[in-house]
Parts: sequence; C-alpha cells; structure tokens
Amino acid sequence: MTHPASLIIAVDGPAASGKGTIARALAHRYGLPHLDTGKLYRATGLSVRLSGGAPEDADFAAAAARGLDPALLDDPDLMSSENAQAASIVSAHPGVRAALLAVQRAFAAQPGGAVLDGRDIGTVIAPHAPAKLFVTATPLCRAQRRHAELARSGDPRNLATVLADIEARDARDSGRSTAPLVRAGDAALLDTTELGIDAAVQRAIALVESAIAAGGQQQV
Repeated sequence: MTHPASLIIAVDGPAASGKGTIARALAHRYGLPHLDTGKLYRATGLSVRLSGGAPEDADFAAAAARGLDPALLDDPDLMSSENAQAASIVSAHPGVRAALLAVQRAFAAQPGGAVLDGRDIGTVIAPHAPAKLFVTATPLCRAQRRHAELARSGDPRNLATVLADIEARDARDSGRSTAPLVRAGDAALLDTTELGIDAAVQRAIALVESAIAAGGQQQV
C-alpha cells in the first residue's frame, strides 16, 4: 500500500494497556520517530519531587513543566512506580498540560510525521492525525501485566495493591477537567486483553493500514 508523505499515528489508552509497545512497533514499521508523551509528565513529576515540592501543588508543577530539564528523561527513577503516581497527579494540572502542549505538537508536526502515544494524542495533541488507535484492556489484565513487570524488578507489591493503583490512575486520568483520557470519536478500538504482543501489534498495523486506505479514498 502507498502511504502518505506525512503520517501521524496517535496511540492513546490507559496505563499498562500495551500502547507503548504498540506505538514503538508502529514507529519501527513505518520508519517514524516515536514519542512516549507519558515520559514528559513523568519527568515533570520527578522534577517536582527532586525540588522538594508536592505533585498536588498545581503552580509548582506547572513551573517545573515550563523549565523541564531534558536530562530527566533519562533518569533511572523516571519509570519507578512512585514516580508514576507523581506523574499521574501533575498531569491533571491544566498549567502542566499547557506547558507541555507545544513540545508534543511540534514533535507531531515534523516532516514525514511521527508516532505519539499518551492519553490525549488523538483528542488534543494531534486531532487531525489520519490514524488513531485507542488501546485498552480490562483493569485486572493491566494490573497483572504491571504486577509481573514489578516482580521482575524486585518490587514486592501484591496484585491487589497494583490493581488499586491502576484503578486510581484510571479515575484521575479520565476525571480530570483538562484533556481527560477519552477515546477520540474516529479512533479505532484495540482491546489487548486476550492478545499477546505479536497479535496486538499485527492488529494495530491492520487498523493503521485501514485508516490510511480510508483517508486516501476520502481524498479521491
């Protein structure tokens, strides 16, 4: 299939749904740069923590986002569970989202296109993206996946605790007033609950190809 000269692929979904793995696979498939936008919020949360602030402090968090140090994107603590909670809290602040908006939109607008994954790519960052996916799975399935990841890294938390964390993050992400986690009206739904990684990636590719084909037909 012939692909457009500029291809933006928006991949949204809740925590541990598999959207990051799928987004990276799509970026490789189409030769596009990839941005995990969640890392920007994780870096903001980490900046707040390192500065001794509270993630709940909206003004402090917004200032951290505006002055974000790119080096924090490679910090070992970035992907810790403690920092994930801080990221989820700071991401609910309108000032934080506004500060990081331009960075994400610039990444999406680069020549040739890009793949971005997050919570509001298809609704806020790149609503014009020709290919949009909303990747999800049941809360229990996502908790089991995250629990397995944590166990491999030596984290002792039990499944019930991880599930509670997942449900709390879902509530924050979906209930915030600014850019809540919602499926864009034109995003294809990809439920990975019963899918392995390879099957989920192949399904994602098929959905993107279908979106590209539909876009081409509309332009004729």
